Amino acid sequence: MNLHLLRSFLTVVETQSYSRAAQALFVSQSAVTKAVRELEHQLDLPLLERDADGKSLRGIALTEHGRAVFEHARAIFALARAASEDVRDRVELRQGHLRLGASTTVAAYWLPDMLAEFSRRHPALQVGLIVGNTDEISRELVDCRIDLGYVEGEVSDARIAATLWRTEPLRLVAAAGAAARMSAATLAQATWLLREPGSGTRQAAQAWLQAQALTPARVIEIGSNEAIARAVAAGAGLALLPDTVVADLLAMGRLRTVAPPGQARAASRPLYRLELRNRPRAPALRAFLALDTQPRRRKPD
Repeated sequence: MNLHLLRSFLTVVETQSYSRAAQALFVSQSAVTKAVRELEHQLDLPLLERDADGKSLRGIALTEHGRAVFEHARAIFALARAASEDVRDRVELRQGHLRLGASTTVAAYWLPDMLAEFSRRHPALQVGLIVGNTDEISRELVDCRIDLGYVEGEVSDARIAATLWRTEPLRLVAAAGAAARMSAATLAQATWLLREPGSGTRQAAQAWLQAQALTPARVIEIGSNEAIARAVAAGAGLALLPDTVVADLLAMGRLRTVAPPGQARAASRPLYRLELRNRPRAPALRAFLALDTQPRRRKPD
């Protein structure tokens, strides 16, 4: 069905006049008359009652078929108006959703300030944040369940564009009563607390251990950096954790920093911002990225 012809027919019925319809559509009256005739021809149905000479009756009377087509036309163009208004509201950030995904440390320490500021600037937008490890956030992005991801580990999926967001220091920590410096042998004999496979913190810790040629005697896997930090404070072993995670416990004297052996470098890990390649940025996402030029972390209380 030709929507141009349908709009002409709808306007004629709504205005009850070919001339008024022509004025509303900014075309000639003959063009409107021709459009209505062409629609009837295409549908093979009479839409308007006409006299014996084929002229439309005064008042634009509809046939039974015409009433049905008119109701369909009114619904179609009402939906088109609603769609146009919805799109305009989204472009002007008067409605819409922003769906983010982040690994646990980024979600807890780096994003809260940005989310709060974004909500203040755009109160009409709904914001959602999914928290998971690097592999989980990558899958959410590929499945289009989130618009943007922030992770702590490297991503090899060719469908994802990973941008280095910042570099975060890691700190080797032990319980408060531990020695301030440990030999490589002591570190190797200790129990190490590590995140689960797929975590960026796990990747960074394993890379650091390999660089020091250290193979821990025992490993305990825990799926939360905060839980690892508290387990270390309770004397469960050693861990390599982000500064942001251990800052509070260090300040309270429940953890202590352990100096790496010899000339070992201090550890760090990259944080990445993830987007799906070739996916256009929606207005809400562009507005959020405008705040993302200087990422800030939550300051410890």
